[in-house]
Amino acid sequence: MRTFCFRYVRSWSYREGVPAEVSPTARALRCLALLQSRPGVTAAEIAERLGVTDRAARRYVQILREAEVPIESVRGPHGGYRLGRGVRLPPVLFTQSEALALVMALLDGRRGPEGEGDLVDDAMGKVVRALPEAVGREAATLRAYAAATPERHWNRPDPSVASDLVAALAARRRVRLTYRGESGTERELEVEPWAVVARHGRWYLLGHSLSAAATRTYRLDRVHAVAQTDHPCRPPDGLDPVAALEEQLTRGWGTPTRVVFEASAEQVAPWVFPAMGRLDPLPGSQGRRCVLVGSTRNPAMYAGEWLARVPFDFRVEGGPELTAAVQALAGRLVRAVESP
Repeated sequence: MRTFCFRYVRSWSYREGVPAEVSPTARALRCLALLQSRPGVTAAEIAERLGVTDRAARRYVQILREAEVPIESVRGPHGGYRLGRGVRLPPVLFTQSEALALVMALLDGRRGPEGEGDLVDDAMGKVVRALPEAVGREAATLRAYAAATPERHWNRPDPSVASDLVAALAARRRVRLTYRGESGTERELEVEPWAVVARHGRWYLLGHSLSAAATRTYRLDRVHAVAQTDHPCRPPDGLDPVAALEEQLTRGWGTPTRVVFEASAEQVAPWVFPAMGRLDPLPGSQGRRCVLVGSTRNPAMYAGEWLARVPFDFRVEGGPELTAAVQALAGRLVRAVESP
């Protein structure tokens, strides 16, 4: 049924004087998706969602019927169109825009060194081959001529590790991890998993460490094995995984940081992000100044890439390593404009 339906829409689009790969195909598929997701949808509602006239919407319904899609009409004030009982549609129907967006996302996921994106490449090939000819042609062209810049710090985790963690999250069960630390030493950990979070090209597990009795984050590329236990667990109520991860990543680094800005917290907030530390109004400043307290393991990056972009005057009050890094940066910039 799917092949006949696509061919019919394509031939109809040519009769209308429009190339097959433009909006008519996408609109027909969106019409079918509307019928599937909203039983009782009216011609007026279809027209509004597709951006066409009521007459054109009814024509789309008729085209789908002639393509052997059973569509029933219900008259009356609460009537509309619905798919016939027992109808089984293909599991996935992509519009052209959806197909291109999917290929773009898959290309973006191939940013590792050569040979590391084989699974993504295989999956993308299957997606493109499964698309209808008119839709798949442009997706294949995009795939052939587009490229993504490799990440400097590529660390895609093993898909089986991610799969095991997601299964544990769904089952709300604790896990035992075989985890390799920065020193390269492996250890066994028991963790209550709360969420898997992707951040700037890296994947993290956010959860509660049983041994540390505290919230911890673990890089998925350092997890070598996952074993689900029989112990139940659940994340805290109202947990924001992204915010919690960002807060965790600001803690525990070797170099403490404390920076006072000559501006309010509301002015500075858009220029800093959670990994830089906690931003609060400075006590006694009547809200005119604010203080950023955190930690880092790379003072030079903190000074040159993070602090230097903030367009407000500031003073480093804590962390001798950060103070030295800011002084070195300032000296280098001054020397850059000095006369020889």
